[in-house]
Amino acid sequence: MAGERLRDGYGREISYLRIAVTDKCNFRCVYCMPENGVPPRAHGELLTAEETARFARLVAGEGIRRIRLTGGEPLVSNRLLPLMRAIRAIPEIEDISLTTNGALLPKLAPELKEAGLDRVNISLDTLDPAQFGQITRLGRIEQTMRGIDAALAWGFTPVKVNCVVVRRLHQDVFGLARLSIGRPIHLRFIEYMPIGDEGGRDLVAADAASGESGELRPEQWDASDTVPSAELRERINAAARAAGLSDLEPLEEADAPSGAGPARYWRFPGARGTVGFISAMSNHFCSACNRLRLTADGAVRPCLFSDEEHSVREALRAGDDARVLDIYRAAIAHKPGEHEVIAGTARAMSQIGG
Repeated sequence: MAGERLRDGYGREISYLRIAVTDKCNFRCVYCMPENGVPPRAHGELLTAEETARFARLVAGEGIRRIRLTGGEPLVSNRLLPLMRAIRAIPEIEDISLTTNGALLPKLAPELKEAGLDRVNISLDTLDPAQFGQITRLGRIEQTMRGIDAALAWGFTPVKVNCVVVRRLHQDVFGLARLSIGRPIHLRFIEYMPIGDEGGRDLVAADAASGESGELRPEQWDASDTVPSAELRERINAAARAAGLSDLEPLEEADAPSGAGPARYWRFPGARGTVGFISAMSNHFCSACNRLRLTADGAVRPCLFSDEEHSVREALRAGDDARVLDIYRAAIAHKPGEHEVIAGTARAMSQIGG
């Protein structure tokens, strides 16, 4: 019956859709896209805002209740605001969120608020300006920090800040976690994952000291660069004790920020924000996965780690809603019970929608 949430073959209710608005970005993060960006696409290869909104309306009738708009960097796309307004008008959709590097938030926050955006996730992998420039290739840390300020000022709730931790980068994870003490920011540390092919792999190890010019070396990824969440939490606690602070305390699920998803949350005593850990590699959360992904060119991906895709682009352009829903249901039926730790994926993270 329309409106009921579809279940996959493992009994999981599918209620969450991540939509990649674009595969382009104003940064070139080493774990997300090649240095020269993704290959250019013909205009007709990408879904229009109207086509994407129609897909959202159809799957809302199948039980989708939450939508996250991603990229690439969604704020560089002129499709974003009309798409967001159209999604906000779908009665079944309860929550709209956005993943961004934050650089354009100070300019666009008022329009995003008016269009119906509920909350934001902002990527911030380091507090060191030089390292930030190396990781993002084109970004400056003050851009992202101003984006965080804008998100708080415009009342997006909650404001989550995502950090991908790479062992050989030696990031100041305690410094990042400490941001949650004085401000209502929810830091989330994400384990390093093998996404992308071996020639231009995303989420790859980057050692600033390994190149003569000090450049990051993404081709040197290996599994030892994944820092398990339990180890990371101990590193943060040790640094907190050295600074005269108490250890992180676990939060009950009911006290976690909204849209908590796979993260497990902790808090410094008395802090205004929280510290979360997403253990995609060390502690799979597949049994509770309720999401699908739609790429910018119209492919439904049942799993981030699998290259299996189900394209709805031609069915959308033919106006064949029944066919679109058949393809969508087939994607749900092919959602695996759990992902494998793999060597890479055919698409880069920016082309999948992180």
